[in-house]
Amino acid sequence: MSRTIFFISDGTGITAETLGHALLTQFQGIPYREVSLPFINDAEKLDWAIKRIERAAETDSNQPIVFCTIIDRDLRERLTGCRAVVIDFFEAFTGRLEGVFGQPAAHVAGRFHGMGNVQDYGERMSAVHYALDHDDGVTTRDFEKADIVLVGVSRSGKTPVSLYLALNYGIQAANYPFSDDDFAQGGLPERLEPFRAKLFGLTIQPERLQQIRQERRRDSRYSDPEQVAAEIRAAERLYRRERIPFLDVTFMSVEEIAATILQQAGLKRRS
Repeated sequence: MSRTIFFISDGTGITAETLGHALLTQFQGIPYREVSLPFINDAEKLDWAIKRIERAAETDSNQPIVFCTIIDRDLRERLTGCRAVVIDFFEAFTGRLEGVFGQPAAHVAGRFHGMGNVQDYGERMSAVHYALDHDDGVTTRDFEKADIVLVGVSRSGKTPVSLYLALNYGIQAANYPFSDDDFAQGGLPERLEPFRAKLFGLTIQPERLQQIRQERRRDSRYSDPEQVAAEIRAAERLYRRERIPFLDVTFMSVEEIAATILQQAGLKRRS
């Protein structure tokens, strides 16, 4: 059995993929292949996309599914005529919102993942630069400008979460990796003491961290199971002793981690 699932958009396609995947997670064990077709924003490109869908309808043993976030109503109507199950996110919700707000939708493509408000976009880019400049404890200079400082042992997810917070929420997130020398001090590293109120810890199960470190430095002290377990125990003792809030990220996606940190730390998105 085979089925092709298309994500079609007049923009980047991120929204179609995100919403589509959210629905698909509810249906486990069904095989399919994915095809993303972004920037389908005129009749010629739509014709090309429809031809691809029609080919899949001819060769697959199951009808294709299309997740669509095209704004233009005429293009959407043409798409619904192809041999596929078309799930049109804008058609499903825009009409109801027009009724609630008492005005028609603007039907302007690219507003969600485009630059949109230039000031908001600038704040997000500034936050990304801040996260890169203050990654992995390279410097604690300007930590006072941080909205949050993520701490934890090496490879516990601090960098991707910092960048995600910056890019999606405009949060200025620094991060600092704990080392054996930090743990030997018996307390909070002196460099972090002035920023105690901004600290948020990440932890992870030893088995998972050992797998991650093995991929980076196989059969080294860095990836040794006993060393990994000792670092995590030391970090969690430090969190509890110094009353630093922390989160076990073993089974969490970066999106879930970021959302949980925002909620628990009481941070407000800047953009």
